[in-house]
Amino acid sequence: MNSVWFRTLLMAFCLGSCTQTHAEPRALTNEWSLLVDGRGDSVPALGKDGTLYFGTWAGTFWAVSPDGSRRWTFRAGREIKSSPAIAPDGTIYFGCRNRKLYALQPSGGEKWEFKTGGWVDSSPAVGLDGSVYFGSWDKIFYAVDAAGSKKWEFKTAGEIVSSAAVAGDGTIYFGSHDRKFYALSPQGAKAWEYSTAGPIISSPAIDQDGTIYFTSVDGFFYALNPDGSLKWRLRTGGITESSPVIGADGNLLVGVNQGFWMITPEGKKKWARNDEGLVGASPVALANNSVCVVSGYGYLMNLVGPTQVNWLFRMQYDAKASPTIGPRGTIFTFGGVENIGFLMYALKGDVPLAQSPWPMFQGNPQHTSQRR
Repeated sequence: MNSVWFRTLLMAFCLGSCTQTHAEPRALTNEWSLLVDGRGDSVPALGKDGTLYFGTWAGTFWAVSPDGSRRWTFRAGREIKSSPAIAPDGTIYFGCRNRKLYALQPSGGEKWEFKTGGWVDSSPAVGLDGSVYFGSWDKIFYAVDAAGSKKWEFKTAGEIVSSAAVAGDGTIYFGSHDRKFYALSPQGAKAWEYSTAGPIISSPAIDQDGTIYFTSVDGFFYALNPDGSLKWRLRTGGITESSPVIGADGNLLVGVNQGFWMITPEGKKKWARNDEGLVGASPVALANNSVCVVSGYGYLMNLVGPTQVNWLFRMQYDAKASPTIGPRGTIFTFGGVENIGFLMYALKGDVPLAQSPWPMFQGNPQHTSQRR
């Protein structure tokens, strides 16, 4: 690491908000890196065999072996913002801006594709019966069976980029640009809706007691009971698509504009770390009660509270994708090197995911969006 850059960064960390003395953050090293064909906002998904799956803005979907070698690629042809989900049988699902949802075999062959009327930026969720749930910019929320046939559709009055979450009883939750948050039965019937004052572009998290957490562009963080009634709401002023996660200690973590907040289960702000650039990525909660975050300035950091930084990694560009954590603590994340290009990194971490109901975007490394 360039020593001048590192000292400059440490000074930035210590200016203003750092009132305590802590050990200098260590710089993470990588186990491997792989040059890919474009930047990625797709959060990598991790198969049971260690294969890593992700899409890029170049329209290519990648499968990477545990040793960092390319296993295969699939050309979708348009930008891929959607994060993949891996079903128990190994089928990989993802959406694309060519208006399609894809189902791929673990070997990379296409099983089927499902056409919609708009971009599919929403990341698919896998239901308890194997159904696949996702929304589209055509303002429709879809349920497709494992064979690629439409089971049902639910129309909203706005575009859908929020990725769904599936509760233990099969209830499906998601938000829409129409300023409403929806709960649907596995058969597609509306159980209830909750109105906010702004579009809902983040994705929900579900707690152990069934509480559903999400944010809205109206600047509030919401906690709803399973029956759709308001448990509490907290004014954050946040407008980004960073989605909430749940820490090992039960506290909630979310990106808020140019910083990160920890919120108690009762809806009180516990701490905030600001001046990190516009934050779009969701945090990742780790087993030691620390949090892995991506700043808007392109740094991957591990925080313990608002001032202590355990480690950091320079990603080189304004990243939107959260990292994925392997079972041994390996951190998989996008990055870049000037004059070289975009890379997928496997970084040497040693702390696994938090054993919480929803420690990361889409709930788990396979991205099924089911509560743990």
